[in-house]
Amino acid sequence: MSKKQLHFNSKVIHGGQSPDKAYGSVMPPIYQTSTYAQTSPGEHKGYEYSRSANPTRTALENSLASIENGNYGLAFASGLSAMDAVIKLLEPGDEVISTNDLYGGSYRLFKRVFEKFGIIFHFVGMQDVRNIEEKINHNTKLIWVETPTNPMMNVIDLEVVNTLAKKNKILFAVDNTFATPYLQKPLDFGADIVMHSATKYLGGHSDVVAGALVVKDKELAEQLYFIQNASGAVCGPFDSFLILRGIKTLHVRMQRHCENAEKIAFFLEQHSKVEKVFWPGLKSHPNHKVASNQMNKFGGMISFIPKGSNFKDAVKIVESLQLFTLAESLGGVESLAGHPASMTHASIPKEEREKSGVVDSLIRLSVGIEDVDDLIADLEQAIG
Repeated sequence: MSKKQLHFNSKVIHGGQSPDKAYGSVMPPIYQTSTYAQTSPGEHKGYEYSRSANPTRTALENSLASIENGNYGLAFASGLSAMDAVIKLLEPGDEVISTNDLYGGSYRLFKRVFEKFGIIFHFVGMQDVRNIEEKINHNTKLIWVETPTNPMMNVIDLEVVNTLAKKNKILFAVDNTFATPYLQKPLDFGADIVMHSATKYLGGHSDVVAGALVVKDKELAEQLYFIQNASGAVCGPFDSFLILRGIKTLHVRMQRHCENAEKIAFFLEQHSKVEKVFWPGLKSHPNHKVASNQMNKFGGMISFIPKGSNFKDAVKIVESLQLFTLAESLGGVESLAGHPASMTHASIPKEEREKSGVVDSLIRLSVGIEDVDDLIADLEQAIG
């Protein structure tokens, strides 16, 4: 059987991988080197300098391509450096249409770094495709989708967006960090680029920072490889090893993340002191049908608003949690809680945050793989 034909649970372990040629090592060795010996100028064994390529990073990039059903993977120093490479495909005067409810760091990169170089960004609610259509013009070169969105858990219909992008010959990129390829594969829906903050679920253990891009098209891959090498924000060999190790257990971790999140989402929805719960698996979620069609399960991320709460009330709740750790980031085996308005989305002006629903009382949970009864008990005591 070809490794390309493997089911996902096998791909995370074997996809794009083979024992090391030198000694048969099952796991790719950590090639902790900056340079490589050459037999003659320009003659080498495929590697000359580790910014350009490194065997451990190559192993990770092959794995990334395999699990996303792509042909080419690129590993970066962080998710934001992966995004940075995508925006560097553009030129001054180009326009980007982006999800309006997205990670604060993504918004900051777009608005405070690239906008001053003449790239124009539009932030719209992509649940209604008409909002995207209204912003398209001859300068539109990229549609940037985040789904599910961070932190409102909105789900964007990838098939609908792809049809619009292809019709107008616009590059279509998807941040797949929350869903992971275990839950959805954007390339299968026509996306040109898939991006990950590999720090999150792909790594899965809160011990490494990394980013990833996956594409199918060779020419696009070559453009991105050039930017990766020229800009230099590459994933180091030890970090590559850690992400590759994390990927090998992605399927079993995601199963438990999803199972725990489902029980917690139902608990919160029925709680007398909770006003609203945002999780795509709930039938009350406005995008539940879309999520059911394009995702295998509904993920481990939940946001909620306590009833009658304000900024101080939300902060008091997250400070009272004992098993959930109050921390930035997500996707690790341990459960984390955050207050988006003062943490992950603080870089977005309050007025802009609230337009997309990120109010001061919103709390975001990254549900880990602990015993779910313990997690529910912790939420119960904190909410009161």
